[in-house]
Amino acid sequence: MASISAGLAGGVVATIVMTIAMMILGDDGPPPTARLVSKFAGGDPEEYAMPGMALHVIYGIVAGAVFAVGVPLIGLNLDSIVGAVGLGLAYGIVLMIGGMVVWMRTIIGIEPDRDMLMTFGTVHVVYGVVLGAFLGAGLFG
Repeated sequence: MASISAGLAGGVVATIVMTIAMMILGDDGPPPTARLVSKFAGGDPEEYAMPGMALHVIYGIVAGAVFAVGVPLIGLNLDSIVGAVGLGLAYGIVLMIGGMVVWMRTIIGIEPDRDMLMTFGTVHVVYGVVLGAFLGAGLFG
């Protein structure tokens, strides 16, 4: 069973890899979380790129802990790397769908274009796969 600390560490690693993928695939604009910050703070999302990125990193770290603790609670395990990668992939897809439907459209209030959705989806799948691989390999704990 993965520990909370392993999930937090996995969340850090997966978020770093995801962010690199986001920078490679992205449009050089601020992350969607910058739009969330600007929605509440006022102003242009470009002004909140760094706070938005910090918020995104926090989300990624917490989501890693949720995954590490939540998977065993539903009766699954992260003991094999192949199984953990598969569960991570599924988790990344859940985060992707939740982010597209709840965060982008409902909370932030944007209608993302096809390119944004493709990038958003890809980086969340990358996140889940890296998180699953990290925890399945037992690299921390």
